Amino acid sequence: MRNLLIRAIINAIAVAITAYIVPGITVTENLVPLLIVGLVIAVVNTILKPILMLLTCPAVILTLGLFVLVINGVVLWVAASLTGGAFIVDGFWAAFFGGIVMAIVNMILEGIVGKDNNTSVKVKK
Repeated sequence: MRNLLIRAIINAIAVAITAYIVPGITVTENLVPLLIVGLVIAVVNTILKPILMLLTCPAVILTLGLFVLVINGVVLWVAASLTGGAFIVDGFWAAFFGGIVMAIVNMILEGIVGKDNNTSVKVKK
């Protein structure tokens, strides 16, 4: 539960940064709906992304992994459709580039927070 909460906070920060950088992506400025958006993205990434990766495995292999960027965009687009009006993605290209920015920001934030081998999260000093 704690790991999901931390992942939701990281996703909320990443969504806010992505909305600032990528045109076509808008997000509410209120904190609670932003945290809900982060939680929705964490749940969609946990449930839908592995299914999409399995179903599109041949496309991922043929494109040498570049199709994962499309999957990230689709996951972001689906998450936006589930959040009502708190998170809006205006089209495929906004979702595509938003997925790239989200992946980079998540990687940086998870590197700052740090994880050990048993999936508990520890803050680096």
